[in-house]
Amino acid sequence: MKIKEVISVIETMAPLAYAEEFDNVGLLVGNPEDETTGILVCHDALENVIDEAISKKCNMVVCFHPILFSGLKKITGKNYVERAVLKAIKNDIAIYAVHTALDNHQNGVNKIFCDALGLQNTKILVPKENFIQKLVTYTIPENHQKLRNALFDAGAGNIGNYENCSFNTQGIGSYQGNENSNPEIGERGEFVENTEIKIEVTFEKHLQSKILKALFSNHVYEEVAYEIYDLKNSHQNIGLGMIGELETEMPEKDFLLFVKNKMKADGIRHSEYLGKPIKKVAVLGGSGSFAIKKAIQAGADAFLTADLKYHQFYEAENQLLLADIGHYESERYTKNYIVDYLTKKIPNFAIILSEENTNPVKYL
Repeated sequence: MKIKEVISVIETMAPLAYAEEFDNVGLLVGNPEDETTGILVCHDALENVIDEAISKKCNMVVCFHPILFSGLKKITGKNYVERAVLKAIKNDIAIYAVHTALDNHQNGVNKIFCDALGLQNTKILVPKENFIQKLVTYTIPENHQKLRNALFDAGAGNIGNYENCSFNTQGIGSYQGNENSNPEIGERGEFVENTEIKIEVTFEKHLQSKILKALFSNHVYEEVAYEIYDLKNSHQNIGLGMIGELETEMPEKDFLLFVKNKMKADGIRHSEYLGKPIKKVAVLGGSGSFAIKKAIQAGADAFLTADLKYHQFYEAENQLLLADIGHYESERYTKNYIVDYLTKKIPNFAIILSEENTNPVKYL
């Protein structure tokens, strides 16, 4: 199996289009045409992880955090990033990062976080904006069903828990072809009025080229009339963070001790206790201070995240319990999920969970 074939599987789990614009996801090091000897899955592709890959005969490392985040002007081995990249290149090891492509997936980082805590009735906390487009096109009734089904097959018409969604209206279309035209109905130079069906479907914007290919391949007209709009709607199934409910509410201290145990955290920093039970819990793996207000607006009793600064604890505003459980800790089960996913999709292949603990934060 080639590295590019493994990548194809990974991107069904974490589509690159889901990643945030600031992020650096995908294949960071390596040749996609190389044959894969084994896959090592880790949290951070540090030098000791590359050593582990070498010892376990894995020439592909799938990591959560991208080892290359901002640009490198030199690769001289002067810091931990350059040393890891150099060693990977010298040993023909590919590095692929998923990061926010998996953060934003409805079954990704934050669902894994929720599942570890047993949260129920989960939904996205910060739905992704500017991600939905709408196609409007027109065709004759005889072509309507074939064309619409082709658009569905290309990924259009998915809304939440529903698929094959469209709106169809009948009307009268008109046209008059010039001497170079080849109309499906009527003759060159003839003014034609004909019954047409207007088809409207929405789709995720990264599918646009695929949608248009299906449109042009299955439409009967020589010239296809269509419109594409950017929608302001939020995508309820893609986004950062999640909110859900505990099966049974807990006192605040008991809740934090429960989280500490489930997430194997060595310490939790938190805002002042409010003296109210915890039932509705918002989570955001990694750095999530930007979503504090979203958690309050969603009615969360507690918000679990990481990398909170001193003054950000004030933003709890006595409305929820705000807790920093640690960056690594909030994402710790992600690599296990990736291994499980790849093992199911690529059976009978060496997919190994890294034994290296790459958490740089230690507690006394």
